[in-house]
Amino acid sequence: MIETKRWNVDTNKEQNERMIIEAANELTSGGTVAFPTETVYGLGADATNEEAVAKIFKAKGRPQDNPLIAHVATKEQLMQLVNDVPAYVDKLIETFSPGPITYVLTSNGTSAANVTAGLSTVGVRIPSHPVALALLRACNTPIAAPSANLSGKPSPTTADHVWEDLAGRINGLVDGGPTGVGVESTVVDCTQDIPIILRPGGISKEELEEVVGTVMVDPALLHADSKEKPKAPGMKYRHYSPDVPMWLVEGGSARLQAVYDELVAEGKQVGILANRNTLEKLEVQQSISLGESLEDVAASLYDGLRKYKQGDVDIILCETYPQIGIGQAIMNRLKKAASRYVEE
Repeated sequence: MIETKRWNVDTNKEQNERMIIEAANELTSGGTVAFPTETVYGLGADATNEEAVAKIFKAKGRPQDNPLIAHVATKEQLMQLVNDVPAYVDKLIETFSPGPITYVLTSNGTSAANVTAGLSTVGVRIPSHPVALALLRACNTPIAAPSANLSGKPSPTTADHVWEDLAGRINGLVDGGPTGVGVESTVVDCTQDIPIILRPGGISKEELEEVVGTVMVDPALLHADSKEKPKAPGMKYRHYSPDVPMWLVEGGSARLQAVYDELVAEGKQVGILANRNTLEKLEVQQSISLGESLEDVAASLYDGLRKYKQGDVDIILCETYPQIGIGQAIMNRLKKAASRYVEE
């Protein structure tokens, strides 16, 4: 067991600066520190230090062939990690960074080998969360940071989620309150003439196309069981799994009610995850509202998945969402989390 220090960032500017420096010193000394980004909480370690990065894999129980994303504070720091940058990357950085987008580019070897998982490429992003940016500036070195959860569990969107999973496994946790977007960054392969989405996230395909024209989607997104090494986090392994089985149900409120009634008749305790409008049409005992808009659903999805515990319910039923805008990222995560897909 490791003693995990928790820094609670509040409104006291001087105290915040002191805590950020302490957390940065922990990272630059080879430790692991979780911190908030605008998407989810990340578990950080010095991306140039192979021993430090190895602690991330150990703490999370993460497969070694699953690459990590390096986080930096500026475009200049991003460029110091990569080679062969296509011209359209400048447009993407100018429009979307800092923000929830990761650029996969040819690595120049600065990142530790276990950050890239043996690939010739590295994923790099500039987060927009003020705490993350302050920490990265204080470190003045790239920080590798996957989501700060046990591998396979729903990603953390609050410091308490991180504490539940990783207290005693990591050196520190910077509590900066709830995150905003709620799903991870969009990962874009920028090694080709046309950018390719490897993981949908906080920035949609449509938004990317407004800036650079044609954008492709990697076919591997449709084949999670591929034997190939994943090119980006979230491509290969099952993720985001709640404590109890979750069924993803197509067909709207009527179908959701019918499946619920069937399971209750079998003696099952059933919990529902759905948006507020759907819940108003249902007659159920246990439910969690994910809000109204797709943005609300994205922001509250992981918290909703974590709230249902073993002993509370036997099965979670979740509705499906239209795959437009951030709905693409929501459905990508739900399909990975679901143990069964109930079609219309």
